This record gives sequence, structure tokens and C-alpha cells, in this order.
Amino acid sequence: RNLWRNRGITSLNIGGLAIALAAFILVAMYFTYETSFDKTNPNYKNIYVLGVTYPEFKTNYVAAPLAKAIKQTYPEVEAIGLVKDGSFELTIKNGKNTLFTKNIIVVDYNAAKILNIQPENGLTKPSGEVERLNYLSKESMKTLFPNKKDNKPEMVSYGSSNSGITGIIAGSIKGNKHVNLKFDGVSLAAELGEKDNYDMNDYSIYLQLKPNADVASLERKISELYRYELLKSNTNKKSIDELKAISTFLDPLANLHLRPKAGNDMPYKTLVALSSLGFLILVIACINFTNLSIAQATKRAKEVGVKKVMGAYRSQLTIQFLAEIFIQCIIATILALILAELLLPNFNNLFQVDLSIWQVGNDLIWQLPVILLLITFIAGIYPALVLSGFKPALVLKGNFSTSKQSSWLRNGLLVFQFSIAVIFIIGLLIINSQLKYMQNQDLGFNVNQVVYIKNLTLFNNPAKFGSVSFDPVRDKLLKIQGIKSATVASFIPGGQNGINNYEVNGIKANIDFVNVDFDYFETLDIKLKEGRFFSKTYTTDTVNAAIINESAVAKYGLKNPIGQTIKGCGIDYRIVGVIKDFKTQGFETIVQPTIYTIKDPCGSYKIQILLKIEQNKMANVLAALKTQWPQINPKDGEDFRYELFKKCN
Repeated sequence: RNLWRNRGITSLNIGGLAIALAAFILVAMYFTYETSFDKTNPNYKNIYVLGVTYPEFKTNYVAAPLAKAIKQTYPEVEAIGLVKDGSFELTIKNGKNTLFTKNIIVVDYNAAKILNIQPENGLTKPSGEVERLNYLSKESMKTLFPNKKDNKPEMVSYGSSNSGITGIIAGSIKGNKHVNLKFDGVSLAAELGEKDNYDMNDYSIYLQLKPNADVASLERKISELYRYELLKSNTNKKSIDELKAISTFLDPLANLHLRPKAGNDMPYKTLVALSSLGFLILVIACINFTNLSIAQATKRAKEVGVKKVMGAYRSQLTIQFLAEIFIQCIIATILALILAELLLPNFNNLFQVDLSIWQVGNDLIWQLPVILLLITFIAGIYPALVLSGFKPALVLKGNFSTSKQSSWLRNGLLVFQFSIAVIFIIGLLIINSQLKYMQNQDLGFNVNQVVYIKNLTLFNNPAKFGSVSFDPVRDKLLKIQGIKSATVASFIPGGQNGINNYEVNGIKANIDFVNVDFDYFETLDIKLKEGRFFSKTYTTDTVNAAIINESAVAKYGLKNPIGQTIKGCGIDYRIVGVIKDFKTQGFETIVQPTIYTIKDPCGSYKIQILLKIEQNKMANVLAALKTQWPQINPKDGEDFRYELFKKCN
């Protein structure tokens, strides 16, 4: 009756708590999601990825021979396996059904067991004439074979319909989206990297340690082993001083999603900030609830006095008042669930997740009751004790007043609530100013009107396509009205560049490299600091010319870089230009020292085509490209696809 009689205050209490709880529910779900990656793996606590620390950077890409050396040397390593990320997109066809895969990973049998990769028809080690067993995710299989009921192998074709390249898909992988290693498909080998040397850092090495293994001791021993292997290697010669600066580390599987030692910890920072925000919102709601409840104390003083005169005990009154608060909390929780469900699609879209309140196994099943009881106790216990503690004699005489302790508490809570609100406002102002700064800051390059063609010419001799024969392709492209420039590169801006060792004036350093072509810098509107860009006027530009960025100049301590020699990949390059640093990885990442060359025998294939389109001509150019692409690139012309660059900030 009291709740209905004071329905204005009750509605305010319930409404405020419901909004706070809805925010908390969303944050709690996101927190659970982000902190439970790979926990379905039964050996979750004993799995590590091996990384290497160089003076300039850390990486999880290691040479394959090290895995075999570790397994043979250290008995505390129960299993060790190799994984190679897919570096290009692949087209797979089944008749009229086409699948564009973004990431086909290559794993050996041991890695598949360590990472709990489970094909529907069971994990089988390739043997005999079968070099690889290829699997696709369930979603990918459904795209290619929408009516497939069994799990039998299927024949498919790769590339365009006329490529003539076929293969067998052995089956599908049991779905588990909640793992750090993402893939559209898996190519399973018995072993990997048998012919690799220590100059080929292409693999991620996963280790499963025996229970109670000394991880710190093993890290030190693997570092010593790695230095020894490099020292005796014939391909990756390093001096003793260089070797001393190199060490290895073991990164737990639990770290890889949020706080990888070699990578970006921005997801972790985002999670901490969001969790703190959700917690503080709930605290403010509880404070508000407590203050409003205490404020109602004087209105219920006579009710308490009469009940005590009638024989009611303080404990009975406390339970009654807590029950009233509990009822309000239950109603607020129900409303919060409804509100959270309404907000969930936008929340999922904002954080690029796929959360569901009602999914089986959701931790909210036990989290919500605990939160409900805690809120009831925290927000209700003091008001209940205040109300039940009124002295009937004073109340009935009309001499009632709340205690000094209650006044102090209410004032203290108000000050605390106000302080948090001020912190929120200041935080929002700072975030807003940072966003404006990032939006208005010059990134050093311009991707407006730049199109990236998803080129699949791996079936058309990519080495020849990228380093020798792009001119004919460029000529065909430039005949299309509206295309200002066309170029090709090994990596697109914002992607992961290659890393190699280069030397200038006796100083060696591992720096990024990008294998490019003429008009690369002009297409992206990258600013020249000194020297010149690559030009067909200079025949040596395709032989040994290099352009470096400002960070590389600083790395090597160059005073007059133009004309100096930078050695790498067996070539003595001549520096012909220096470009200004430009940001492609966001503001939280520093610009890496980078070298750009047209000829780079250590580089990846140049198959990433970039086009600069004239203003207001985008639609016409894309339509013309789609029509003419079969003639420009016959091997994948029927599957012309493109992507517009977005500003990186």
C-alpha cells in the first residue's frame, strides 16, 4: 500500500534503478564475453603462444624450426604446434554458389589438437598421398552447399570458373565463435615448416605445457635455445651483441584477446573504461535510491510508531521495509531487462559483438539474482534500519526528527553523487575533445575517392603480375574515364606490413617494408619531405631505388639521407626520397620506420590494386570496372569486388 500511496517517489526510484541496471546488464554481458575467450578449451590454462622480443618490437611470428628444437629439448612441453595465418582472400565455387573466404589458416595436426579445432567428422591426421585436409566453417559450407545434409567430402573449384584449379573440402569445423583465432576455413597438415629456415618468420607457435610447469624458467631456456639456433644458422647470421638483445616470451592463451604482449591492448582499456562506467552508474542509482528512501522516513514515522505500540519488533519492521525495497528492485530488474533488450542491437553494432540476453548458458542467469540481492541490501539496509529505529514515544508526541547520522549520511551521499557526476562530465568533455582532435587531425595521407580492388590473381602468376607486368594492367585501367591513377602494392594502408632487417652505415634494424609500384604515393596523396617519388624516367628505380619515411630517418640517425645506401634482402638500395610520416593504424599506434621499394625479393606479392577516382565519377567508374574486369584480369574477372577506404582514426 505504501508503494502505491507514494507512487511518484516509487516510480522515480524504480525508473532510475531500471535505467542503471539496463546499462549494467549490457556492460556485464560485454565483460563476460570479452573475458571468456577460449575458455571452452579444456587445456586453457596450460596453453601459450611463443613470441620474440627484438630491440625495436615484439612479435608472435617465429621461424618454424624453433618448434621442433623446443619439443626435442624441453620435457615440460607436452605438445607444440604451428599455425600460419591466411594472407589473402580466396574464391571457392560449387556451381553457381560462390564463397569469398577472408582467412584460411594453415595448421599442423598438433596445433589443431592444442587449439581444440574439431571437424564434424573427427580430427584425422593427414597421411599417405593426402598432403592436406581442407575444412570450412559451418557458415561457409552452408554458402557453398545450402542443401547438404551429410558431412562427406565435396569437390570444389578455386578462383574463377575457368581457372581449372579444383580441390576437395573434407568437411566442416564445429562452430565456436568465442575463440581468439578467427578463420573461415582450416587447411590441416601433418607437419608444417619442414623446409623452412631461421630467416623465415612466418608461423605462430603454440605450446601446451604440462601442469605445474615453471613458465618463467622455460622462457629463459627457450631464449637461450633460440639464440643458439640463430648463432649456428647459415641464413640468419647475427653478431653476439645482436643475439643478446633478442629474447623470447610465452604469452598465455588467456592474454591473447585483451592484453597480448605483442599487440594492441586497446580492447582491454576499452573494457576497463566501460566496466568502470557501468559500475559507477549503478552506484549513483543506489545512492539516489538510498537518499530518496531516507527522505521518506519522516512521512512514515507515525506508521512505525503505531506499529511498535501495537507490538511490532524492530526486526519485523526491518524485514518489511527491505521487502518493499526488494519488490521495487524486482520491478526495476524486469524493466531493465526489457530496456536492455531494446538497446542490445545498437550495443552489438557499436562494439561489433553478437550478444544475447536469452541465450543458453548466459551468466546473467546467476549474475542478476546476485546483483538484485546486493542492491536490495546496499540500497535498502540503512533506510530500513533508520525507519525501524524510530522511538514510538517521541514519534507519537510529534517530537520526531531524523538523527544527525542520517543527515550526515544523506549529505555525504549527495556530495559523492555530485562528485561522480562532475567526473563524468569532465570525462565526456575530454573524450569529445579527443574525438574532435582525431577527426580534424591531418593523418598525412588522403584516401578519399580511393578504391581497393580485391584482386585474386594468385592463380595468374602473382610474382610476374606484381613486379613485371602491371604496366599493361595499369594501361587498361587508365583508359576508363574517371580513373586518375592506378598502382599496386604488397600491403594496403591500415594492414599489417612485412618486417625485415635493413642496414644503413653499419646500423642494423628491423623495420617495416612495403613493396610498391609507380604512382603509389601520388594515389594516396602522401607528402614528400625531400628527394623525389619513384618515376619511370629513372630506369634504376625498378632495380635498387628506395623511399623511406621520417621515422626510418630518425631510426638510423641520418642527417642527409638522399643518396645514401640502405642494405636489405640482398640488395644495396639507394635512397631517392623521404616521405612524411602518415598514420594508418590509428592514433594509439606510433608510426613505424618503413622502407618502400619497387623491387624487393623478400617482399610479399604485389597484388593489392589501388585506384584514385575523380570526384563525382565513382559510380560510373565502378560500373565500367565491373564490365571490363574479365578482360583486365581473366582469372577472377567474373568476381570483381572492391572496397572503399575509410579514414583511419
